[in-house]
Parts: sequence; structure tokens; C-alpha cells
Amino acid sequence: MSAANAEWPHLFRSGSADAPVLLMLHGTGGDEQQISRLAAALDPTAAVLAPRGRVQENGMNRWFRRLSEGVFDTDDVARRADDLAGFLVWARDRYELGDRPMVAVGFSNGANIALALALLRPEVLARVIAFSGMHPLDGLPAGGEGTTAARVAAGDLAASALLLVNGESDPMAPLPSVQRLVTVLEQGGARVEQVLRPGGHGIAKTDVAAAVKWLA
Repeated sequence: MSAANAEWPHLFRSGSADAPVLLMLHGTGGDEQQISRLAAALDPTAAVLAPRGRVQENGMNRWFRRLSEGVFDTDDVARRADDLAGFLVWARDRYELGDRPMVAVGFSNGANIALALALLRPEVLARVIAFSGMHPLDGLPAGGEGTTAARVAAGDLAASALLLVNGESDPMAPLPSVQRLVTVLEQGGARVEQVLRPGGHGIAKTDVAAAVKWLA
């Protein structure tokens, strides 16, 4: 495995041997220390794997480039999702995780990279809790081999399960994009649970409660 994966900034806590691994993915401007604190509220027995996004935007950590607010560089999204997949394969070996289930828990930009990874590399990541996420590949053209629909054929996501938690009036993760994502996921065979609440971008107490229930 590439030495670059060993050098990826991250933290790891082993947790109970029979508990899942929570892959904690921060939002723009966050880091692995900040997002990892959420793990205890979701499952205090779980192992925690929290890498840091390696893209910089005005000094803020991110997971992939964006062209403007809400407009993603979809080529970079796909490339960074592959990079993260490589890190996860390395981490399973490095920390002797075996076949322990891994659940990505992402907020905002972290939710979006988790969703991209689930769409493009479901053999690496099949469980996602996405707080304030949206369709990470929404900017791809309507036709051709590079579209999400072309990459995610019917049945490709049959082993995948995702919880999408969004605010109904979130300008940073607009509901039309979220609904297009749900359509793509379900067409791929994924089991999708969607929770909508009043309000905008963020993680409310009710969001955490919904995630705890979904994990159980």
C-alpha cells in the first residue's frame, strides 16, 4: 500500500472489538479532532477513524475542490474519493479491522465525499450517515460514460444503506439536489432513509437522535 496513505493525517481509536468503525469526515474548515467528538454521541463503543481532508481552500481543510459555492469540480470529487478509498483499504490492514462494518459519518463537505465514495466505490464503503449533504456529482453532464447514472448501474448498490439528514431550507444543500441523489441511490439498489427537519445547514439534536436510531 502506498506510503502516502500512512502519511495521511488522521486519528484512530480502537473501541470495542465487536463494535462498528465510525469513519468521521469533517466539514469545510474542520479537522479530525473536531468531528471525532461526535462519535461518542452516536456509539461510545465504536472504533473511530477520522482522517483530515487534504485539499486547502483559503486555509480551510476540504475533501475536494469546488468551483464556487455549491458547484463542485466533479473530476476532483471522483479522484479524491478514490484516494480516500485507498486510505480506507490501508487503514483496515494497518489497524487490523478485519471485516468489522464501517459506517461513514460526514457533515457537509465530509458528507459529500462519503456519498461520492458510496456511489463510486461501494465495495469499500456501503454505509453512510450524511448530515447536510447533497449530490456530490450533480454537476456531471446529462449523458455519456462519465455520468453518475452510467457509473451506478441497477443493482450496483444493493448492499448499501444510507441515512440522509437535511434541513428543509438549507441553501448549501438544496433539496432538489438531495432528491436527485436519492433517485440515483435507489436506482442503484441502495436502501435510503431520508430525514428532513425545519431549518438549514448544521447538525441538530434531532439529527443525532435519528442517526443513533438508524445505527441501532
